[in-house]
Amino acid sequence: MMLRRVLLVLLLIGAVLLAFAWQRFRAFADTPLPGIGADATLVVARGDNLDKVLGKLQAQGIATGNRLAWQLLARQTRAAGRLQVGEYALASAATPRALLIAMRDGKVVRRKFTIVEGWSIRDLRAALRKVPLLAQKTAGMDDAALMAALGHPGQHPEGRFLPETYAWVRGDADLDVLERAYAAMDKALAAAWAARAPDLPLATPDEALTLASIVEKETGVADERPQIAGVFVRRLQAGMRLQTDPTVIYGMGSRYAGNLRRADLTTDTPYNTYTRAGLPPTPIAMPGKAALRAATRPAPGDALYFVAVGDGSGRHVFSASLADHNAAVKDYVQRYRAQRQAVREGAAPK
Repeated sequence: MMLRRVLLVLLLIGAVLLAFAWQRFRAFADTPLPGIGADATLVVARGDNLDKVLGKLQAQGIATGNRLAWQLLARQTRAAGRLQVGEYALASAATPRALLIAMRDGKVVRRKFTIVEGWSIRDLRAALRKVPLLAQKTAGMDDAALMAALGHPGQHPEGRFLPETYAWVRGDADLDVLERAYAAMDKALAAAWAARAPDLPLATPDEALTLASIVEKETGVADERPQIAGVFVRRLQAGMRLQTDPTVIYGMGSRYAGNLRRADLTTDTPYNTYTRAGLPPTPIAMPGKAALRAATRPAPGDALYFVAVGDGSGRHVFSASLADHNAAVKDYVQRYRAQRQAVREGAAPK
């Protein structure tokens, strides 16, 4: 009888101790880690085990507590031996359980890089060089070497990367981002070409890409893109020169200093559409999906000319005849001069 009472007492004590240990374990697992700084991250490298990860946390001033508790929690969450390589965000409320599950599932920090519509390949490469933590594999490459590294030797890089926002993770390189952007443009161009309007004066998807790049540079007003494309398509059909300033500027390269002079319009380059008929030899910028759609499905109409309104809206006046166009240009020049006069006099233009 006495023995049974002793055993019962021991069992009760054991149960209390187990309950206490379980509560302590749960409190450890679900209590935010102390010492996490603002914007802190944890980088798990190839070959890192749990002990190595805990050492990295401690090196950041984060108190990790009992290693045995971490090992037990890793087994409970099935994270033991399954920590995935990558960079993990350490939010101020991060708990051991949440962190282990994140490392088990590979929920790494995903950063973003945006290619802006109308960027040139020079703009794109300059922007990539400024991205912190993105490995730079293309820094010593010229454009030809870059395209060869992407698996497209001999292809001009201009216009080949779709303006969108791309996710990347620590360990990625600029070449990885460019590969995704190239594939995205390839897909978008194929879709636009497949849905093209009949009787376009464009022989290949590459010609559509070139026209789209011109449309992209001519207007930032979304609903004008099909109209701008329509003007250029009708000019091509009529055998007229495109006479578009952005191609001239592109052909000038570093010689362009912000002002386009009459002499620039008459100086021949492969990209001067005032001196040469047809499309330029390559795209002049990175066109977005809307510009691709506009180039392959231009708006119908009879306009052959356009000029900026000049009121700051970015919009244009479209004309079917040269006489109407000249009148619109005259209005633009008068408005431009009035605005400059107002600025000189310190008054707002009317």
